[in-house]
Amino acid sequence: MEKQSILICDDEPALRRMLSDHLGECGYAMTEAANAADLFARLDTQVPDLIILDVRMPGMDGLSALRDLRQTLQVPVIMLTAAGDVVDKVLGLELGADDYLVKPVDLRELQARVKAALRRGEIQTAQQDTAERLSGTIPFGPCQLDLDAARLFGPDGAEIAITAMEFSLLRVFTENRGRILNRDQLLAQAHDRGWEPFDRSIDLRISRIRRKIEAIPDKPEVIRTVRGIGYVFG
Repeated sequence: MEKQSILICDDEPALRRMLSDHLGECGYAMTEAANAADLFARLDTQVPDLIILDVRMPGMDGLSALRDLRQTLQVPVIMLTAAGDVVDKVLGLELGADDYLVKPVDLRELQARVKAALRRGEIQTAQQDTAERLSGTIPFGPCQLDLDAARLFGPDGAEIAITAMEFSLLRVFTENRGRILNRDQLLAQAHDRGWEPFDRSIDLRISRIRRKIEAIPDKPEVIRTVRGIGYVFG
């Protein structure tokens, strides 16, 4: 399994090294930057899973760097602030910081906050991926399925009439691209409450869908049959 990566940006070499050594021993892949310019240079080549960013640095300070960073990246950021510097904490959170640590840094607290920020980042990424997958327009062979409007369009742009169940089945296929689904899984995920355990009406419904989306319905290439198992899209 690939290590999660962390970039530490702080102008104090001793602090940078201490944090980098500790988190490296915790199993993270570490990178260091001495200032904001160094940070952005490193981001041009690789975006880490998390950034630890000092507020008070010569040149561009951490808050300005965070503001610029948030214009293009949503990677989790933990700010390092001086004890009692409430203004920096508030500004950091308003500019998009995910958390903050007060200097001098307690290494156990650092480890806990890093783990929590990475976990939140993974959850947010998964939610974004799901939202993107479940919205917009998805190609089905020569056709286009508008997931937001629940409408199917042919290669000429004309709308093709589909039933609510046909749309539900197409949506299930988009959520499971490349995955073989049996009849029970298809009907359960399409939320069809009227099916029986050995109901093969799903075959008829997919046959009707194929007549609408396949170039050659008798030789389907978009929604394929996996003999003895079920169907697969993509």
